[in-house]
Amino acid sequence: MNQNSIRHHQESVTVKASAEALYDLVSDITRTGEWSPVCTSCWWDDEESAGQPGAWFTGRNELPHRSWETRSQVVAAERGREFAWVVGGRFVRWGFALTPADDGTILSESWEFLPEGIAMFEEKFGDGADAQIADRTRQALDGIPKTLAAIKRIAESVAANEEVRS
Repeated sequence: MNQNSIRHHQESVTVKASAEALYDLVSDITRTGEWSPVCTSCWWDDEESAGQPGAWFTGRNELPHRSWETRSQVVAAERGREFAWVVGGRFVRWGFALTPADDGTILSESWEFLPEGIAMFEEKFGDGADAQIADRTRQALDGIPKTLAAIKRIAESVAANEEVRS
């Protein structure tokens, strides 16, 4: 698989939780640091619009060799169905789709490097753009299964705790 040609990726996992409960979890961006291998924290830029399409939030990302912050805009927020955002409002789209299943919910995480993101990297990094794009692609491909596994663990432990209480 040539990581320079990959611009979109999606993986899924079945979680023993309702689509609504999973949506409430993944749309709470303040909890992102609990499951993301790169994004350690997020906060809403304006609490009044939190969680709604058009709302902006800031995320803090950390790797061993660097750390940075990005601003992202929510582009889909439909409880029990989809929560998605675009980094920088136009560069990279990340999202979660939720599909009810017999044994819970299929949670899919997707990532897409948008054309304006590619152009921004080419302008910013010049001849080094391909290497930078490949690095970000590798991070996404490595991170998505880790993120899904962590969300599954968290959601199923919450569901199990709720069953014990009832």
